[in-house]
Amino acid sequence: MTERLIRLLRIIMLIQGKPGILGRELAERCETTERTIYRDLELLSTFVPITSLGHGKGYTFVGSFSMYPLNFTEQEALVFSMLPSVIDQVKPLLPPGFDSAYEKVMATYRKEKARHADVVQQVADIIQLGTPVGRDQDSPNYLFPIIQAILSQHTVKAVYHTQSRNEQTERLIDPYYLIPREQRFYLVGYCHQAEDIRTFRLSRFRSVEITDRTFDKGGFNIRQYMKHTFSIERGNDQIIRFKVRFSPKVARYIKEVEWFVEPRMKDEPDGSLLFEVTLNHDREFLMWVNSYGPEAEILEPRSYRDLMREQLERWQALYR
Repeated sequence: MTERLIRLLRIIMLIQGKPGILGRELAERCETTERTIYRDLELLSTFVPITSLGHGKGYTFVGSFSMYPLNFTEQEALVFSMLPSVIDQVKPLLPPGFDSAYEKVMATYRKEKARHADVVQQVADIIQLGTPVGRDQDSPNYLFPIIQAILSQHTVKAVYHTQSRNEQTERLIDPYYLIPREQRFYLVGYCHQAEDIRTFRLSRFRSVEITDRTFDKGGFNIRQYMKHTFSIERGNDQIIRFKVRFSPKVARYIKEVEWFVEPRMKDEPDGSLLFEVTLNHDREFLMWVNSYGPEAEILEPRSYRDLMREQLERWQALYR
């Protein structure tokens, strides 16, 4: 059974390395008969998308399937690293070359893992973030370890500063996604302390340490989670339907904004843009609309139009 398992894995690697390889060559490389190879291919086809290209044209994989040991998860790598101790009792039955083949796979995995870490570090170095006022310019940038943790699906132990309460707490966080917003990065992940999904501002982390604990996002859907969320601040179940008219001067820029929400936009004959969106929170949206000054006019809800008028009157009073 062990001999056949090794042969099946070898057949997969041979097909991956040489698409279109003939059954005859597979038999030669595996030191067995063509009849045995055909039986092995029949078995493999029940769980691996192997297909024949036709008479005399050999075998290949369907689609983008591949068996590539460098794509090990941390758990798979751990299991594979334990393989020699597990098969000690049957080692005399294994064909020569097993040890060297195993060492090559693990060495390649470790080399690829190191290369992967270098690439992540380079990406983190390219992304330049500002520094909050009063913070040391040389303070640590936790973008790199968080990206690493997201990719490897490892929980992080972090100290986080909560601005509203002006306190620091230690938390375990399963990091799911990084979201860039207005010269900032936010982390969306599962907070073990709150036992719920939370959003964290990257600049408020005081320390980040990747743990050995792994996680699974399960069926978490970031777009569903951010539904009706204008920027990054999630509201409650309240639904607010905004309708805004943007002037021809800024209409084309509004169309370039990237959203989690799905606004409806309609071009007007004069070049202006009617913009409608459903949100569960108003603060960030109103700040965004206000940034366009007289180029943006809130049409609905009427109550927000009235609030805008009152706010403008207060502003005007300051400059009288």
